[in-house]
Amino acid sequence: MITGSLVALITPMKLDGTIDKQKLDELVEFHISAGTHGIVAVGTTGESATLTYDEHADVIRQVVEKVNGRVPVIAGTGANSTHEAIDLTQRAKEAGADACLLVVPYYNRPTQEGLYQHFKAISEAVDIPQILYNVPGRTACDMLNATVIRLAELPNIVGIKDATGDLARAKELIESTPAEFAVYSGDDPTALGLMLLGGKGNISVTANIAPQQVAKVAELALQGDAEAAREIDAKISPLHKDLFVEPNPIPVKWAAAKMGLCEQSIRLPLTELSPEYHARVLDALKNAGVKD
Repeated sequence: MITGSLVALITPMKLDGTIDKQKLDELVEFHISAGTHGIVAVGTTGESATLTYDEHADVIRQVVEKVNGRVPVIAGTGANSTHEAIDLTQRAKEAGADACLLVVPYYNRPTQEGLYQHFKAISEAVDIPQILYNVPGRTACDMLNATVIRLAELPNIVGIKDATGDLARAKELIESTPAEFAVYSGDDPTALGLMLLGGKGNISVTANIAPQQVAKVAELALQGDAEAAREIDAKISPLHKDLFVEPNPIPVKWAAAKMGLCEQSIRLPLTELSPEYHARVLDALKNAGVKD
């Protein structure tokens, strides 16, 4: 089972918008050196919505090769078309990913039965560990716990990234799914609480900027040391909030550029962080101790 701090990795780009392969390699090394327990490539934070299929597969392949087995690599392969999700998942398997992250289909708003059949089809088509991803604030479709519980019984479906921020709901999932089914947080502000309830880790945006701290919080939480975990989490909690002053990954890519981790480049229709938020995000970085 994959556990701990799993960074939802940004996809670094050059100023012309092309993927910066050198910076991508450097980011992988940055996270492994900092103690990050796993890397999620080409998820929402990795701008999966604006990468071409070939770029998507290339980033996954490059991350897998650079990691070289040192930590698990989870590939974002979700889509609102079942056959496209199957194709992306197959490509990720061929690239050597350890698992795939499959977002709830967006825009077309399927029923709960449609969600079940969508994920069932992927689980049957590609033999690789698959983690569901429920983020209704982005998809306009909420996968209810009852549907997740059904899916948890299927082969290859091994967990869920719950980005609802609802701890009562997460607690129900933890208690109602098999012991080998992992519930991960997809919401940095409530991630510590979810792990203390029995969640297995945090698929984190904040980890892009504060990997050591997020990893330590996860380690302590999974050991049951709530007091020590809360002490560290309190210091980075402004990041949990201020990295979402505009839609992710706008603030985190801006912050990463200010830290020298990548160029200041993001693909349309997303744009650079609005100037009115610059001082706020910089203050959060300084207060968290990740930037002078």
